[in-house]
Amino acid sequence: MADYRKTDEAVAALTPEQYRVTQLSGTERPGTGALLNNKEPGIYVDIVSGEPLFASSDKFESGCGWPSFTKPIELANVSELRDATHGMIRTEVRSANGDSHLGHVFPDGPIDKGGLRYCINSASLRFVHRDDMEAEGYGAYLDQVEEVA
Repeated sequence: MADYRKTDEAVAALTPEQYRVTQLSGTERPGTGALLNNKEPGIYVDIVSGEPLFASSDKFESGCGWPSFTKPIELANVSELRDATHGMIRTEVRSANGDSHLGHVFPDGPIDKGGLRYCINSASLRFVHRDDMEAEGYGAYLDQVEEVA
């Protein structure tokens, strides 16, 4: 079992934008995230801890301006917290081990896939291409990554 955790070294390696989003619960501007239009097969992991969060097979185009997913790879790797900031009640999504702010989950996703939309900041994610998953220790998740049309 991999040791997914937040380290001082990992936090120190973050760009200012990655730090603002993951450590200060910031939000990147809509439409600006590097992974928004990524359609390659693979998984998305926490930029800080490396824990696996989302699979390319669960990514969909929601039109909201941030990468959107129907579900996490493993529910245990994602914490959902009540967020009452900005004058609204939302559900914040954080990585369970790295405690990185990822984004929010909303009940307006595709009904046939469970109805949820995990709206996630690109700055909190690192994409691992299917071809690199085994070498980087994510081989156990290859069955969740299929060819993306």
